[in-house]
Amino acid sequence: MQVVMRLLCEHSHDVTLFERRSEEIPGMWLGTLRAVFTGVHSPSSCGRMREALRQFRPDVVNVHNVYPLISPSVLKVCRDEGVPVVMTVHNYRLICPNGLFMTRGKVCHRCAGGREYWCLFRNCEGSLAKSFGYALRNWAARKRRVFLDNVTMYMALTQFQREQLVREGFPADRIEVVPNASDGQGISAAKEAGDYVGFVGRVSAEKGIDTLRSAAKVLRQVPFRAAGGFDPSSPLVSGASANVEFVGQLDRSRLGAFYAGSRIIVLPSVCYEGFPLILAEAMLHGKPVICSRIGGLPEIVDDGVTGLLFEPGNAEDLAEKIQHLWEHPEVCRKMGEAGREKALREYSQQRYYERMMNVFERAIKLGPGGPAIRRARNP
Repeated sequence: MQVVMRLLCEHSHDVTLFERRSEEIPGMWLGTLRAVFTGVHSPSSCGRMREALRQFRPDVVNVHNVYPLISPSVLKVCRDEGVPVVMTVHNYRLICPNGLFMTRGKVCHRCAGGREYWCLFRNCEGSLAKSFGYALRNWAARKRRVFLDNVTMYMALTQFQREQLVREGFPADRIEVVPNASDGQGISAAKEAGDYVGFVGRVSAEKGIDTLRSAAKVLRQVPFRAAGGFDPSSPLVSGASANVEFVGQLDRSRLGAFYAGSRIIVLPSVCYEGFPLILAEAMLHGKPVICSRIGGLPEIVDDGVTGLLFEPGNAEDLAEKIQHLWEHPEVCRKMGEAGREKALREYSQQRYYERMMNVFERAIKLGPGGPAIRRARNP
């Protein structure tokens, strides 16, 4: 969201930010309980949004996340005030209550098709109260058609994500694919091949750390390094072989050095990602990427061109792909060059701005409300 605001300001657009933070919840009376119901409807957020719209009078509202305190109810306020809404869809929460299409370590589509109750039945959040709250807010939004009737345009991060929305009944002609952007300014392709296999991200089950760890045990002669927050007591960490080093969370400059020092970047996710920026960042540094053939990842990594794809959860397949690139640094260099070219062409901030503005302009032309409202007003 900060990137979007900065880009708009740099292009001389007037922008204002309406936000609420989850950090407010602990300080609220019955905060957690209230957050369950504000996820369905928040009178205070509606009032604040209406006031902000009347003071600022925007041409369009770009919504990123309405849960838990803002609530989808503000979308109707935008429509009533005559302002079109463009929603940036960062995850799968419009369909799946937890936003991941994943529970108990496996891909799950049970909540699709209006069956949000599975989130509670399977206790997807590990807390019955939390799972109930997530299921309730998705059910309420769907039954009241809050998104369908009040959002003019949607920006999906990948074609895969767009297809999931269309399958669920969201209007295909109102969903544009707008991939995330990475700031390539000041980033040059690394000159050296690099001397380790790198992973960047949360050290957690859905990121496929177990698969990476198993592949590392097969390739004991290859050093692996993982950059990202981790729990030292987690079995994902304590059970790793000696050739795996967990370096922890890195700041921006140290992360750049981490990319530059790697030979290959691996993303072994077993869940549907949105658009992981680490892929674009690795490409900008001229590094080939090996990632799971799942969700929208194959749209970002071109198999055999900018990197390699492997079957999610298949450590043997991953180990074979790593070994092949590790033993062929010239192939790594060529893939890295192709990846950098693609990242500069498709995932630059200027390209993102152009795509975003095309969606905004179309939303302004269409006007407030979704297709159902438009048909009702113009039979």
